Amino acid sequence: MSSQTTRAAGREDVRLSHPSPEDGPHMWRLAADTGMDVNSPYAYTLWCRDFAATSVVARDADGRMAAYVTGYVRPDSPDTYFLWQVAVDPAYQGRRLARRMLDFIGERLADRGLRYLEATVTPDNEASRALFASFARNLDADVAWSPLFGAEHFPTDGEGPHDPEDLVRIGPIGRPHDADA
Repeated sequence: MSSQTTRAAGREDVRLSHPSPEDGPHMWRLAADTGMDVNSPYAYTLWCRDFAATSVVARDADGRMAAYVTGYVRPDSPDTYFLWQVAVDPAYQGRRLARRMLDFIGERLADRGLRYLEATVTPDNEASRALFASFARNLDADVAWSPLFGAEHFPTDGEGPHDPEDLVRIGPIGRPHDADA
């Protein structure tokens, strides 16, 4: 299992690694705590078994989960990674964890020969849109946005309709630019 330790000035160490099934319950709680669409606890645990190589967790110096990214290689597009969820514990926001996890995944995708990253984002999620734009700029990759799912694609749960989801497609991807080059 590969991992990476990064240190931000004045902040605790955060270790990035691939998840294990024991991380599933923590991911489920973090999804709920961050107000994301929450899947079943079983889904997160299964995800950590079957898609560990394409997902990442961030842990603080005490081993507490601070953030995660889940994703998979699309079966019908084996050169494309689909990023499913990004969650950052509110206590760890503002520390660039989402971007650092995306870079961690991006390096592994390039090593595996994948050429594209896709995700869906609601039209009003400016933070996620900025995250993906920054990631694409760093890779000197194209970024394209298009509508994918409208509100009609989601059941209503009594809280109103689900927002539409736009598809972001980034690529072709490769190694990030060397900041000193």
